[in-house]
Amino acid sequence: MTAPAVLWLTPGVPHHYAPDPATGWDESFVDFAGPATATYAELGYIEPDRPVVPLSEASPARAAVGRIARAARRGNPLLELETAAAVHELLVALRRARADTSPDGDPVLQALARDAFQPLTVAEHAARHGMTPAELRTAVRRGAGCSPKDYLLGIRLGRAKELLAATDLPVAAVARRVGYDDPAYFSRLFTRRVGTAPIRFREQQGRTVPGGWSNRIPDPDHPPMITARPS
Repeated sequence: MTAPAVLWLTPGVPHHYAPDPATGWDESFVDFAGPATATYAELGYIEPDRPVVPLSEASPARAAVGRIARAARRGNPLLELETAAAVHELLVALRRARADTSPDGDPVLQALARDAFQPLTVAEHAARHGMTPAELRTAVRRGAGCSPKDYLLGIRLGRAKELLAATDLPVAAVARRVGYDDPAYFSRLFTRRVGTAPIRFREQQGRTVPGGWSNRIPDPDHPPMITARPS
């Protein structure tokens, strides 16, 4: 293993790894489970089929691990909620730091993702790029393998899932944040595409992040780590 990287250790799957003999690395573990993990995997934040993912940088993830340690202090009445939020932040940081994700990306897809939550038609999106709708469809299908409508819908529903799983926002507020002024229409669309109603989806998501207790209170500024160095 060469740092920086994230290792997905899936329960029940045998694994073995070791540090790069020339550089070694520092190692932090975050153990979590629950129904929400399936949603994170569906959204691409967890990659069980890709156990080793190189990262471009580790500092944002390291900071999130520190916040997890801070939230996990003994006697914290909001321990479960704060650690769940911190784990969400960690998964987002890891996804953004993936070395195989270009910060620029495809300019058309990047712009569509940026404007996905605005009430624009496909023709209006195309006009913003000086393209015809047909040219936009060709560009998006080449870059994402789907139509612009499906690409935008996927981004909207993906964000809606995140908000439903990680916040207490009412369904109507979630609908507005992802570009739908009519919460009833959003609920019907979400149910048809996801297979379950937004409220039911939220009920299925676990807020707890199970983990073991330690006799030591973690230092928020220096969270526990396992240091692996070549022998």
